[in-house]
Amino acid sequence: MKRFSTILAVILTVFSLNSCMIGKYMCNYALVPNPHGVDDIERTRHKADSLLPGSTAWYDGLKAAGILKDTTILGFQDKRVHACYAPAANPAKANGTAIVVHGYGDNHFVFLYLVRMYRDDLNYNVLFPDLQYHGYSEGDAIQMGWFDRFDVEKWAEVAHNIFKDDFMVIHGVSMGAATTMMMSGDPQPDYVKAFVEDCGYSSVWDQLKSNLKDSFHLPPFPVLTSANIVCKNRYGWSFKEASSVNQLAKCDRPMLFIHGDADDFVPFSHLQKNYDAKVNGYKEMWVAPGAVHANAFAKYPQEYKQHVADFLEKVHKM
Repeated sequence: MKRFSTILAVILTVFSLNSCMIGKYMCNYALVPNPHGVDDIERTRHKADSLLPGSTAWYDGLKAAGILKDTTILGFQDKRVHACYAPAANPAKANGTAIVVHGYGDNHFVFLYLVRMYRDDLNYNVLFPDLQYHGYSEGDAIQMGWFDRFDVEKWAEVAHNIFKDDFMVIHGVSMGAATTMMMSGDPQPDYVKAFVEDCGYSSVWDQLKSNLKDSFHLPPFPVLTSANIVCKNRYGWSFKEASSVNQLAKCDRPMLFIHGDADDFVPFSHLQKNYDAKVNGYKEMWVAPGAVHANAFAKYPQEYKQHVADFLEKVHKM
């Protein structure tokens, strides 16, 4: 019996050590990828043009003219975070302000197609930040939207002070959409009127569980369970705590949900989970047929613009 107990203790010790090592690896793999930030800017400039040709020339032209400006603030946990902003194409008749939130591994360049849509087509002032560990912002790791929401809330206040209007929409894609949904459950100032989420995940746990299965063919235990513990100890938040669904249950502002039905990265099933979780306030859903992850605008640019425009018009009248 004593021999059996000794063998069992050794097995459990080895298992625990291996799980810890695997958990650390997976946490690093997911939250501290390399390259990132400034080192990856050039790739994402090209990506912006691939999503909407002429985007970087548009950006560079506005910047050269002094219309598009950079700013930094002290964000969550005293990290310096960066954003760009520009007034509406016709500032005197601006319809409000849009904050565009990028996705995982991207930065403020990538979703210039949305910035251009809001500024040039819908006549909104725009502010588009780099989340922590991305672009020109500081940060120890990717926050997967959970702590990022606090920075976006600060950016909302900054944008309001710059543009002085009383209608703001927060629009995010992928991890930016999760950030948007997570933000939506927090108390918001009156000028934050609406949210648009495009292909966001229902929780970090659900998303990483799906990625773990698809990429490594592994179950969540023990890898994800161990990585979750590492994340909590290192960064102060857990994968299950970082839940769009839980935050949406507290959201009472209008929201438009967008998802491509061919999305196999953030599975299409997340859309219904998110939509059903929002039980208070106005909501709409648009499914982009045949669109893969973060591809709804590229596949249906005019329809995308029209859905967003119609949604915001309704919110303006509420």
